[in-house]
Amino acid sequence: MGLENDQKKNKKKRNRNNENEKSVEKVVTNEEKVPTQQKQKQVQQGNCNQSKKKKNQEVYPFGNYRNYYGYRISHDTDEDPRLKVLKKEWFEGKDCLDIGCNSGIMTIHIAKKFGCRSILGVDIDSSRIEDAHWHLRKFVRMQNSAKSSGKKSSSEGADGVHGSKEQSVSLSNGEAKTDSAETKDLSQIVSFQKENFVQTRNLDENRYDTILCLSVTKWVHLNWGDDGLITLFSKIWRLLQPGGIFVMEPQPWKSYENNRRVSETTAMNYRTIVLRPDRFQEILLDKIGFRTVEDLTSSLSGASKGFDRQILAFQK
Repeated sequence: MGLENDQKKNKKKRNRNNENEKSVEKVVTNEEKVPTQQKQKQVQQGNCNQSKKKKNQEVYPFGNYRNYYGYRISHDTDEDPRLKVLKKEWFEGKDCLDIGCNSGIMTIHIAKKFGCRSILGVDIDSSRIEDAHWHLRKFVRMQNSAKSSGKKSSSEGADGVHGSKEQSVSLSNGEAKTDSAETKDLSQIVSFQKENFVQTRNLDENRYDTILCLSVTKWVHLNWGDDGLITLFSKIWRLLQPGGIFVMEPQPWKSYENNRRVSETTAMNYRTIVLRPDRFQEILLDKIGFRTVEDLTSSLSGASKGFDRQILAFQK
């Protein structure tokens, strides 16, 4: 009997010990779960913060901003104000080049408004060139839609019971004008390609009647210094036909100060720049060899804040 009692007591002790061990394991497991979950939350929060930082810290060392025209043109503006100072004779039936075209909106509007024979937009950023191709396809669809609806209304007006002879003549004349002004689709006139204009040799054999360089000189200057700027001007001179027009919108020196730290290269070049924007006109006339210059800035009076920069037109 005494032996059986001892065995029962030992069995109860073992059971209690097992239960205590299980309860300890549960506590340890729960304690381990808490920091693990907290760590997961911290990692997720860290990733979110990093992604936010990346978005906030995203830089554009070549001025290749997304939605560039979105923040330079106010919502109540019908078109880019710079279009109003450009002369039709510089573009109509001419071969043109737009350096630093960004998303291509200005390039397309010039072709559409002035009837270029051809216009090529080049940009250093392949993403902006993709945007430009997207905008071009959108404009072509709109153009084709307008043509088809115009033809439909023209035929309805001519065949309608109440349509007079004068109305049909007026419509046919209007249609003829439209067709003569837009003998080709925009896709046959406008093209885009990725190029670093300062360094590329792909355009050396081309010649243009008009070359645009709008809000680009600063970025060339900051990334390639004074030598890059002179290369830009010299190359434009070579690519222009005799009597050709170079339209330039240079950023002021204050704008350089605001963007000098976008990269190590720009910061370094900023400190060594000698040829400031107020000397560009002198360089283009006396060093590069342009014959005349016309200041178009006064015509921009009353334009939105984004377009209060000087615009100059040089003739070769």
